Amino acid sequence: MDSDAKNPSCLLYGPLDARFEDRPVPVLSDPHDVILRIAYTGVCGSDVHFWLDGGIRTYVSEARPLTMGHEASGTIHAVGSAVSSLVPGDKVAIEPGYPCSRCERCKSGRYHLCPEMKFAADPPKVHGTLSKYFLLPASFCYKLPESISLSEAALMEPLAVAVHAIRLADIKPGSRVIVFGAATVGLFCAAVAREFGASTVVSVDILEHKLRFAQKFVGSSVGRTAMPDSSLTPEENAKRLVEEHQLGEGADIAIDASGAEASVQTAIFALRMGGTFVQVGMGKRKIEFPISELCEHEITARGSFRYGAGDFDLGIRLVGQGKIILSGIITKVFPFESATEAWETAKRGEGTKTLIEGPRN
Repeated sequence: MDSDAKNPSCLLYGPLDARFEDRPVPVLSDPHDVILRIAYTGVCGSDVHFWLDGGIRTYVSEARPLTMGHEASGTIHAVGSAVSSLVPGDKVAIEPGYPCSRCERCKSGRYHLCPEMKFAADPPKVHGTLSKYFLLPASFCYKLPESISLSEAALMEPLAVAVHAIRLADIKPGSRVIVFGAATVGLFCAAVAREFGASTVVSVDILEHKLRFAQKFVGSSVGRTAMPDSSLTPEENAKRLVEEHQLGEGADIAIDASGAEASVQTAIFALRMGGTFVQVGMGKRKIEFPISELCEHEITARGSFRYGAGDFDLGIRLVGQGKIILSGIITKVFPFESATEAWETAKRGEGTKTLIEGPRN
């Protein structure tokens, strides 16, 4: 690394207070690490919460600002002495968190639940990817096939979220699936469910343009769409969903990627006896939940958190083999210096996925 190299970064000091500054350039102190030059960072719903409120559960402050961003891609800039799988110039997707590899969760194969997880843009421990350079263990960088561009590679993080949720749902050939929410993660959940053999995938959203895109993205052979009626109760909307889409006694699997209370309730009511519910969207921390329905129908309910072993690999294979086509997902790309405009665009719900370019200089 050149001695005069700079690391321009976008730091959040509090709600609506972002500043562009130079941070220290990462140093390769661990032989298994790599330094990446960031190409793109995607805007996530959590980024919008941080921008508006300064955090979700943990907050940034004037005394402890945070570099934002975690959905990212980049090019290998330098490698540690023990790294043999990557060389400078390799294009990679980034899994933006790494565990301790020693605790019980890590040793049981569920490293994403490691209590010592160092996750990008997770205050107060770890800065994020809205920088020129970013340090990460080589094993959490995924070399891209030629068929995946660096801009598309920034989508591998939300795709891995969807892969993880679908694997938890245990979808089998012929499963009837409802996905609530047709933003990026919901779209990916629907498409991955299709690839796992679902015979019917109903995407539910309150915005017509999102449903139009979902229909094209998932495909007419499996994909269907539905818009809930705001004048009906969740139970009534669930009954309507099941009847209109001929789901028999109810869906086998319901996945909520919206975090909306009404969607969670509708999902539970739309399931058959013994069905499975997976919560992947983040909403209010406490909601009213139809627990009697859960008990009386012996529904399996599972939480889905980020991604784990094999999720990035599978997502990259699905895209690399042309099983999931990403065209149309990226709707706007902002230069690095306009990061706050990108967050505002996402706040307004414009488009599907917004990206921020890495610093050019």
